Amino acid sequence: MCGIAGLVSEALSPESRAEAVGRMVDRQRHRGPDDRGLVSDGPATLGMCRLAIIDPANGRQPMTSPDGRFTVVFNGAIYNYRELQPALAAAGWVFRTQCDTEVLLAAYARHGAACLHQLRGMFAFAVWDARERTLFAARDPLGIKPLYYARLPGTGVAFASEIHALLAAGQVPRTLDPQSAGEFLAWFSVPAPRTIYQGISSLLPGHSLTRDAAGRIGIQAWWRLPAPQGAAPAGSYHDFIQGLRHQLEDSIRAHRVADVPVGAFLSGGMDSAAVVGLMARGGARRLRTFTLTFGEAGYSEEAGARAAAQAFGTEHHEERITGARVAADLPRILAALDQPTGDGINTYYASATARRGGVTVALSGLGGDELFGGYPSFRDLPRLQRLLPLWRRLPAGLRARVVRGLAARPGTRARKLADFLAHARDLHELAALQRRVLPESSRLPLLAPEARATAERLGPLHPRLDEFAAELIGADPFQVISAWELRTYMADVLLRDSDVFSMAHSLELRVPFVDRPLLEWLWPQPDYFKHDPRQPKRALADATADLLPAALRHRPKQGFTLPFARWMLAELRPFLEDTFAPASLAACPWLEPAAVRGLWQAYTATRDPRAWSRVWTIAMLVAFANRRDAGP
Repeated sequence: MCGIAGLVSEALSPESRAEAVGRMVDRQRHRGPDDRGLVSDGPATLGMCRLAIIDPANGRQPMTSPDGRFTVVFNGAIYNYRELQPALAAAGWVFRTQCDTEVLLAAYARHGAACLHQLRGMFAFAVWDARERTLFAARDPLGIKPLYYARLPGTGVAFASEIHALLAAGQVPRTLDPQSAGEFLAWFSVPAPRTIYQGISSLLPGHSLTRDAAGRIGIQAWWRLPAPQGAAPAGSYHDFIQGLRHQLEDSIRAHRVADVPVGAFLSGGMDSAAVVGLMARGGARRLRTFTLTFGEAGYSEEAGARAAAQAFGTEHHEERITGARVAADLPRILAALDQPTGDGINTYYASATARRGGVTVALSGLGGDELFGGYPSFRDLPRLQRLLPLWRRLPAGLRARVVRGLAARPGTRARKLADFLAHARDLHELAALQRRVLPESSRLPLLAPEARATAERLGPLHPRLDEFAAELIGADPFQVISAWELRTYMADVLLRDSDVFSMAHSLELRVPFVDRPLLEWLWPQPDYFKHDPRQPKRALADATADLLPAALRHRPKQGFTLPFARWMLAELRPFLEDTFAPASLAACPWLEPAAVRGLWQAYTATRDPRAWSRVWTIAMLVAFANRRDAGP
């Protein structure tokens, strides 16, 4: 795991480039405190900071091929590097290390961009070709590892693992994007490829970037859904469960590859328990597990986590989180962000706990809900899809009155239903509204006139609707909803926040459910095997039935939520009062100050626990805009 950075520009001197990339590397040193490197050739300078996981003594970067042609900087882990190594050695590559970075370099030197289809893992990397004077960069299929880039004046380009690093280069303005701010209010995050900053883009999952010798920059998708048909559908549920168990064991085996201690996050839920159970069954010794606890009744999952840890025989660590602690840590938490988020603080503390607990790598159960139908969207959206034709047959005037009535109700569910009924015509459009945080009736009044006009012009649907709908032609309803959850909420919120907050503590976080071979095997399986609306995630429960305690298999799903609804009215209230003060809101000219302040005042008056995330999301945006400096 590393932080990578680079700059290609004929307009800058080698010295200027080296200084800029040096600042970029230093700015993300928390991602890789074990080593640092910089290489320049022609118009290119590449840099990295390394967290040594595989072959710690020898995997230094940037790494250059023996003939001097290719130089790579690489963030992530290639889990099948040992399987790829023999064929590359037989083709003539003489390996100098036992690390995955060299296997990646050899694979690219041998196959070029086609090597991407051989890689199993999480990755963002860049290769400079000294002979052709080209830069090639790519990101893993599902977006586990980030890569940001900016076009520079003329034909230059800069890239980095964090936006902080790009800004540190001194070549990109620190200008927040009003359109992105409006999108953030809708989705908890800025949907990629946009970012919160003008002129900085996120390379999309499964995409590559090329900068040729003439300075032309091209973006291309190298992996898309639907997944390749790598497996035949199972003929029976029994065969499906057996196949699923094999795939899960294979993914856990792959994700345990490391030359440093590996642990796991363990909540009271099924996903993390399945991961830990499979790790224990796979032979993990002295497995260390980590969970967060809270004093507030109804939030802490310590009993379930303890029961799972006892069943699996792990060395279990618990960390108590309080509102006072979060309030004290907020400056550090905000500094870790390179984009605002309304989520992820649990990962910040779980990662800190795991790092103090002696592990450098931790596995997480993230992705289980997206693959096995754990979210209410898998149940609710097909029902709404069936009702839409009847709804659309009603007179327009009646439909408008119903929508207005729902939008005027205080409950967030009613307002969300109003958005569905007002704007959705099919399953894709329902999915394109599902992950909205603020419905249009609540979001638009919070925006200043110019930003509101832009939001109204763009509309309420997710900006990648047309792309996803075209990509998923022929997919069944389960596949459609799963793909939307994978490509939006998981990629733009969960994975991004997991990367930022784990790397803030120099912890490599791995997600074995977010595994391309597992997804490609699951994709063609019958939806009625993968999902039972009466028993969410039944397939995962049945595939691990011999591992999980019975209480966990039959426990109703409970989202992992910190007690923010209470803390915001107590320990976090001073922070929120300062954040929503006129002086603070003045830093956000794209917001309507009176409306934002009114939202906070309404929350303090009604104390509606369902509304906390909306208020907190806006507070994080305002606090982000007011930062003077940033970084762990």
